[in-house]
Amino acid sequence: MPLKLREKVFITAAITGSGSTQDRSPHVPRSPTEIANAAIDAAKAGAAIVHCHVRDPETGIPSRNVDLYRQVTQAIRESEVDVVINLTSGMGGDLVLGSSEKPLPLSEGTDLVGASERVEHLVACLPEITTLDCGTMNFAEADYVMTNTPGTLRAMAKLMQELAIRVEIEAFDTGHLWLAKNLASEGLIDSPVMVQLCMGIPWGAPDDLNTFMAMVNNLPADWIHSAFSLGKHQMAYVAAAILSGGNVRVGLEDNLWLERGTLATNAQLVEKARRIIENMGVAIMTPEEVRSELNLIKRETN
Repeated sequence: MPLKLREKVFITAAITGSGSTQDRSPHVPRSPTEIANAAIDAAKAGAAIVHCHVRDPETGIPSRNVDLYRQVTQAIRESEVDVVINLTSGMGGDLVLGSSEKPLPLSEGTDLVGASERVEHLVACLPEITTLDCGTMNFAEADYVMTNTPGTLRAMAKLMQELAIRVEIEAFDTGHLWLAKNLASEGLIDSPVMVQLCMGIPWGAPDDLNTFMAMVNNLPADWIHSAFSLGKHQMAYVAAAILSGGNVRVGLEDNLWLERGTLATNAQLVEKARRIIENMGVAIMTPEEVRSELNLIKRETN
């Protein structure tokens, strides 16, 4: 396909994630203050969007606590740095089966709640963007399932629509795009439709370029896309995303390393991505430019 790069792209910084990375790097933020400060530093480095999860401040374990989300969003909004806030809605779909011979009863770690509970923090915080994981995944864990049934996704999408929060579809495989297109055709995801192509997450789409371009080529022409890959290929996918006509995501949710042997901060990853983008002759979008393109509503915490 011919190259058709965007003149300007936005960088999303995925600040902390829901993986068990809290003890693998001192730079993974835990408390609301640490998460907010990391988001602000990423914005100063060039990220127009910050994608946030929260963690228990003491243990670092991922959390769905609404008050923690409220503290993070309030701290970001009260800072002097402008940035688009993107909150996850991926928590609350965790299903942990028993052994392969006795899958029931469910095991410790199961956190499976209804659609309304999964968006309680969105009602409280009213971010400009929220993610919608458009499919069920295993993440290479023996008995764990990230559960996102079509019925639950339809209910969550409707609630997000009623809150006037822009959906960022997270697609981990080609079938997830198929479902996302159905949701959009049913009127449950408003235009402009935004999708994050999540590459290299077991057992979803591998991060080889043939699979990536299959994902890109399956996108409707009027959708806006971004992409990332886990670990050592994160920066390679900055270039791949640009070459595909898309936008960029980096951050400690997806990769802990700046280079071999050197642990990164979120701001350092954004700075490195920005250098790659600008060296390719592409400019970086501001938060206001992103709001204009995606038709976002900037609001304050309830």
